[in-house]
This record gives sequence, C-alpha cells and structure tokens, in this order.
Amino acid sequence: MRATEIFKLGLKMAVAADPRGVKRVQKYLGRAKKEYTELKPKEKEYFDTSRLHNPYPDSQIHVDDGKTEVKRIIAGIDIGGSEILVASQLNERGEKIDLVLSHHPIGKALANLHEVMEMFVEVYENIGVPVHIAEKIIDERIKEVSRGVHPINHFQTIHIAELLHINFMNTHMVTDNLVDKFMKDYLAKKKPDTVGDIIDALLELPEYKQAKKCGAGPKIIAGSEKNRVGRVLIEMTGGTNPSSKVYQQLSNYGISTILGMHMRDESMQKATESHLNVIIAGHMSSDSLGMNLFLDELEKNGIEIIPCGGLIRVSRV
Repeated sequence: MRATEIFKLGLKMAVAADPRGVKRVQKYLGRAKKEYTELKPKEKEYFDTSRLHNPYPDSQIHVDDGKTEVKRIIAGIDIGGSEILVASQLNERGEKIDLVLSHHPIGKALANLHEVMEMFVEVYENIGVPVHIAEKIIDERIKEVSRGVHPINHFQTIHIAELLHINFMNTHMVTDNLVDKFMKDYLAKKKPDTVGDIIDALLELPEYKQAKKCGAGPKIIAGSEKNRVGRVLIEMTGGTNPSSKVYQQLSNYGISTILGMHMRDESMQKATESHLNVIIAGHMSSDSLGMNLFLDELEKNGIEIIPCGGLIRVSRV
C-alpha cells in the first residue's frame, strides 16, 4: 500500500463508523462542493480542495513522495520533531521507515480542527435537542476552538519531516470515529446497569487496563459508581470537547451518563449541576484503541507497526 491508499482506507472506515451516518457525511461533502463552486476565482486559491473528498479536515497527508510502498511505519498518538528524527535515524541504520503516522493533528489539520465540530449538531439533534439550540451552542464553541488553534506554530514538525524526507500523515477524527462506534457496540453487548459496571467493562479492554497500571485509568468524575447508567452518550469523536453549555440540554433530553475521553473542569461542573454521571475513560488509552482498530487493518495488509509517541499498541489481528 502507498500512503494515499492507506489514507483512503482510513477515510472509508471512518465514514462507515461516523455517528451521523453515511448519508449525512455525503451531505457534508456536498455542502463543501457547493461552497467551492460558489466562490469567486480569487477566493478559490485559498480553499482547501481536500475538503471536496475528505470529510475530516483534521486528518491529512502532510508529506508523501508518492511512490513509496509502505511496509513499516512508526505510529504514535503525538508525533513531534523527536519522533521524526527517530524515523530518520532508523533509516540511516537500514531499518527502513516508510511512513510516520500521528493521531493528533498537526499542520493544516490542526489549523482546521474546529471545522469538524459541526458533527455535534447532528449528534445532539438525533438525541432530541432542537437543532436551533444545538447550532447556537456548537457555533460558539467552534469559534472558541478556532481562536485557540490560530496562533499555534502548525508546520514546525512538518518542516522537519520534509527536510528529512519522511512521509508523514495524521488520522485524528478518522480513528476517533472508530473508537466511538466500537464503544457504542461494546457497551450495547455488555448492558451495564450501574456506572461502576461501565468502569469494569472498560478495564476488560487491554488499552484501559494498561493505562490504569500507569496511573491514567478510567475515572468517574461526576456521579457515583452505584448510580444507574440510564441513557448513555459516548463522547469520543467530534474534534475536541464540546461547549459546557450543552450538558443541561443533554440532561433535559434524557441523557443520564456521559462517557468521554477527557473533559474540561468547566464542563465537569456544568455536567454535575445537570445531575449527569460522567466517566472519563482516558485520553491516550481511548486514542490508542481507535488507532489500534485502524492499525490492525494495516497489519492485515502486511505492514509492520512500530509504536511510539504514547501509543498503547494492542493488536487484535
């Protein structure tokens, strides 16, 4: 497989797992195409044309020589200059690294992080939140995230990869979609009765078991382990944390328990005030689970995986 084929496989898997459904994703791409065709010629120069076929602008190919057959990759949750240097040194030693794969976004994928967050509107609408309320709450948060990522030095690590001729990509929401669907299906089979039952179910998964051994296991940050689960919202995709204002609405429309990767203190307080149970599964462990589901498909295609950058590698092949 070449880098573009690997990325296309990731997109295919992500769309199939998308909580909006395939048709809603296609509508998202249709809106992007309509936006592009309606732009003036001078404005089209600044339009990211990858949006015409990639519904996850926080996931991108950053460096690709276009010809390398990928047989061995370094994969991590966070990839910086040090990991790129490791890949270069392994190449110097004859241990060929054909691609470096990051989960968290860099480059224009990080600059565009806020664009994927409109997913939340449809997720909340499906729960029962009126669309005008969901749109207002999410729009405020999208603008906040956009302001937050704007001043970051987005291309520092990419420049290192370019100078050292290291093929480089990231799959953020692509693999977050995979863990989101996995967790929904997993809990549907487990049928937890209490919040504590969800913790027990998580600890049956090797990524979370390893995280707990390292001091970063699943935690209940609102509610009690004895509380009944009720209706659960899995909050493991969508770019980053939603607005803290949404939790009262979720409570109003029947959600009792939130299961997420991480949560800001402000959101935890609002969720507590709204009488919600909140379980934080763990950031690196949840990201690792999503990445592993994708990496397993690469492994099936004969690609060797070298974990680094915080990845808890568990093969289910």
